[in-house]
Amino acid sequence: MRRGELLGLKWQDINFEVGVLQVRRVLSRVPTNMPEREHVYVEAEPKTQKSRRSVIIAPFALEALKKHRVSQLEAKLKAGVFWQGFDYVFCTLHGTHLNPNYVVKEFKKLLTRAGLPNIRFHDLRHSAATLLLSLGVHPKVVQELLGHTQISMTMDVYSRVLPGMQQDAMSKLDAALIKQGSS
Repeated sequence: MRRGELLGLKWQDINFEVGVLQVRRVLSRVPTNMPEREHVYVEAEPKTQKSRRSVIIAPFALEALKKHRVSQLEAKLKAGVFWQGFDYVFCTLHGTHLNPNYVVKEFKKLLTRAGLPNIRFHDLRHSAATLLLSLGVHPKVVQELLGHTQISMTMDVYSRVLPGMQQDAMSKLDAALIKQGSS
């Protein structure tokens, strides 16, 4: 998911029973005319109609979300009357939206602590798509997961993964034809 999609995600968008989430909104930065506040964050429509999508949640991620929900409910109890019920999955200790810049800053700290190279937050999305394609997931499925309007967008961005996939496809074709020819 895109950063704005994650920050706009609400618990009502997640169906834990079937393991699916709905991307319905983004948290978007909007400029203001106020000198004391250059911009505000508001909930907005996703980038495109295709960005409004259903995403099946991997079992490990579903379990992590369940644990996160419990932690958040504990934070809500601690906050008491100061809790603001916006229903965000990822929020402050008072229930309000997270600042996207804060998320990036914390992400960078995690990378440093883990001894990993400095990457953009958006690179997580690219890594997931690349991994799925390299595992042989059909590009149309990856397109739908990413919310790309056109398959060409997915293919243009991730075409570097295709040479290895083509080699694998030819190996499979070779094996299938050799097997048929020997029977």
